[in-house]
Amino acid sequence: MLKGFGAKLKALFGINTFDESYFEQLEDFLIEGDLGAKLAFTISDDVRKRAKSEKSKTAQDLQLLVKSHLHGKIEAFQPTVESGKLTVFLILGVNGVGKTTTIAKLASMYKQQGKNVLLAAADTFRAAAIDQLEVHANRLGCRIVKQKSGSDPGSVVFDAITSAQARGEDLVLVDTAGRMHNKENLLRELSKIDKIVKGRGIDEVHYKKFLVIDSTTGQNGISQAELFNQAVKLDGLILSKYDSLAKGGALIQIGEKFGIPVSFVGTGETYQDIKAFDKEEFLNTLVGLTD
Repeated sequence: MLKGFGAKLKALFGINTFDESYFEQLEDFLIEGDLGAKLAFTISDDVRKRAKSEKSKTAQDLQLLVKSHLHGKIEAFQPTVESGKLTVFLILGVNGVGKTTTIAKLASMYKQQGKNVLLAAADTFRAAAIDQLEVHANRLGCRIVKQKSGSDPGSVVFDAITSAQARGEDLVLVDTAGRMHNKENLLRELSKIDKIVKGRGIDEVHYKKFLVIDSTTGQNGISQAELFNQAVKLDGLILSKYDSLAKGGALIQIGEKFGIPVSFVGTGETYQDIKAFDKEEFLNTLVGLTD
């Protein structure tokens, strides 16, 4: 996790030769790590001032300084799922990020916590997406609500919530389409689903919208967050493929620009490979404070 980027910063901070090329290299590393040019320059300037005014600064002191700059720009958020009160998670993301697998991991996690989970196959644009979700539902012992490929996604969501309410289930995980013909179609479709969820009496406390982002996408993750946040205000991010995360600075930019926290990280291929996002662990790794 972040080993390449964090290791580079750790090695650089250990040089203790604070000439101009050092700070240029620091800026380059921060920009390469998807922190953005503006933030990279701000951090580099602060490190420059501290390093030159307090010559006794150790590598760890400088790493902690960078961490302090980043600390307020990213937050963790853990949703609550109550037994006996229906909660709906709308799971969003572009095709290929691991959205359906992430839904299966969440279903497994909440089932282990004793929750009754229903899967809603609202990605009706791809028959394979419906089939894939059904395979996961059968393996996990979850109910699934689906319709034939090409059906109205909003109708699937309506039926799923109505069914879950009738049966007293705890959580509906909604799979959504990752690609439309254009941005306007995507915004319209998600807005419609959003209205349907709210129209079934699901309040803001029990209705959360999560965007799944491939942890290796870098700057693309920022544009994805902007697009989906425009369609339905996002409550949190879920990182897939976190075990291969090379940079991670894009999360800082997403937090800074849109105020979207991070909720879960997927760390492998099995259903158990998902955990709550740990802000301190992430930042420590990002700036090279961990081995």
